[in-house]
Amino acid sequence: MSITRIQAAIEPLRTSLIEHPLYHDMREPAALRVFMECHVFAVWDFMSLVKALQRQLCCVNVPWIPSRYPEAARLINEIVLGEETDEDGQGGYASHFELYRRAMRQFGASTDGIDQLTMALQSGQSLTAALSNEGISPSIRAFVAHTFDVIASGDLCRIASAFTFGREDLLPQLFQRIVDELHARNGSGLEIFQYYLKRHIDLDSGEHGPMAHQLIQSLCEDDPVRWDAVEEAALAALEVRCNLWHSIHSEVLRTVRSSVAASKTE
Repeated sequence: MSITRIQAAIEPLRTSLIEHPLYHDMREPAALRVFMECHVFAVWDFMSLVKALQRQLCCVNVPWIPSRYPEAARLINEIVLGEETDEDGQGGYASHFELYRRAMRQFGASTDGIDQLTMALQSGQSLTAALSNEGISPSIRAFVAHTFDVIASGDLCRIASAFTFGREDLLPQLFQRIVDELHARNGSGLEIFQYYLKRHIDLDSGEHGPMAHQLIQSLCEDDPVRWDAVEEAALAALEVRCNLWHSIHSEVLRTVRSSVAASKTE
């Protein structure tokens, strides 16, 4: 049992995501705004995956007691440092979610949907109630619900797998595609977004990705049951990501068609 086995099992789904036509169709500013307005929910719920791992691997209660997984605790704490309080490119620090939200506002994408969700949660609403907002599409709702189902399972190996193979291990290649498209367009108003993408590519491929693999290895060791759970969770995470990408792509295409139709009537 090894990381190599998991990578082989998920390769078809990874390839379909990396080669998804969504990236090519985000050349228009309006299309990219649609993508950001949907994708920000995945950026947000990723932080809950990170914190769920930290909560299980480290002691976050008082009185403090030693972790059962000191190596894994060190790894997740290093990852949290980068994800929750990264350099913001302006001399300060911010979570990657906050960076993404700033990028949206700079580019003119609406933050209303994600802001309503976070405000509802801050006011004490349950996640289910907060997600019931009619402005949140069914595919986004399903994606976020899946993430929190994995978290609610309490299965450390499954949570780590969704984090590693559904997010950390996947993101560098997905974001590289988006950066390539941005460079091809040379659009303005994307400075914060490009910084956000660069930070993710640098951290995920250079530091966090390898750390996440070490985390999986240290948790599963030679236990075949744990490795089976990792594979199952990885496949499920990628399948729900594929569904989200298909839905966003459909919305992007509708936006592009509307933009073309509007330009013809001018």
